Amino acid sequence: MQIAIVGFGFMGRMHFANWSRCEGVDIVAICEQNPNVLQNLNNPIGNIEGLPVAIDLSRVNLYSDLSEMLAAERLDAVSITLPTHLHADCSIRALQAGVHVLCEKPMALTIDQCDSMIEAAQRSGKHLMIGHCIRFWPEYVKAKELIDSGHYGRVLAASFRRLTAAPIWSSGNWLTDEQRSGGMPLDLHIHDADFIQYLFGLPTAVCSHATLQNDSITHIHTLYDYRDKRAIGAEGSWLPTPSFGFQMSFDILLEKATVVYDCTCRPTFRLCPADDQPVTPPLADGDGYAREIAHFAALIQGKTTDPVITPAQSRDSVRMIEAERLSATTGRPVELTPHNP
Repeated sequence: MQIAIVGFGFMGRMHFANWSRCEGVDIVAICEQNPNVLQNLNNPIGNIEGLPVAIDLSRVNLYSDLSEMLAAERLDAVSITLPTHLHADCSIRALQAGVHVLCEKPMALTIDQCDSMIEAAQRSGKHLMIGHCIRFWPEYVKAKELIDSGHYGRVLAASFRRLTAAPIWSSGNWLTDEQRSGGMPLDLHIHDADFIQYLFGLPTAVCSHATLQNDSITHIHTLYDYRDKRAIGAEGSWLPTPSFGFQMSFDILLEKATVVYDCTCRPTFRLCPADDQPVTPPLADGDGYAREIAHFAALIQGKTTDPVITPAQSRDSVRMIEAERLSATTGRPVELTPHNP
């Protein structure tokens, strides 16, 4: 397969590293408008480990214009790893060129943009997948397996957290610019909102409280109402100090067990049965990025027909964040009606 990466910042390099590990794949092109990015390949900037120390692009064709690259290369798929405000336009252009698209999360800034992406994918007959990597993260995968097995009964309550300092390291500080990233709720907190949707479906309503600074939400706490007398919540924040680092965690309380994960603890994952001692069950190898890209490769190669995430679900995750924003600013719960495409 001939693969290209559009945008070669932190996430572009992450995709490059993981596509490079896939069998039967050649990364043939990279599209990056900022020449400074390609001149500083050995100085990755980001808040997550896992990038290669050095990147060799000697056998990769470099472009600064997406249309030129799509016209010149015989591509099977592209990774779109650009700022969020560019996701819709670039994904649609690639789909119209007959290329499968793996686009980084979140899907887009607005529901209308999500709809345009879905329509373009349907017209092209090509796969469009949004990179919600948490659905592939080993600890989260294991938690879903334990819940779905039914062995420990139903979920009675669950809470999810994702806390880190504001990402002022991003190129041009785009992540903290709501016009380009959607701000903390759409860039960070959507990880947990999407996983909650993955576990329990679309909630009937959300109720959110938030800290606002300069009219931007920097901390949010949301309860997801499923009309079943369970407490399901998530918290996201860009308020921690830089020395705090990064924390993602969850506590899932089932009838016969408690499942706990915290990336800052050792062990990170524990299953605490009601009738036995805590254990750490075996987890899948790799991280969410590697597993996500391997799954997308299997989809476009026809090795699986069972997508872990659909464009419609990615759209619903953006809907959830829009509803949470409205709830946080109005002080009232916001209902989410089922979407009929």
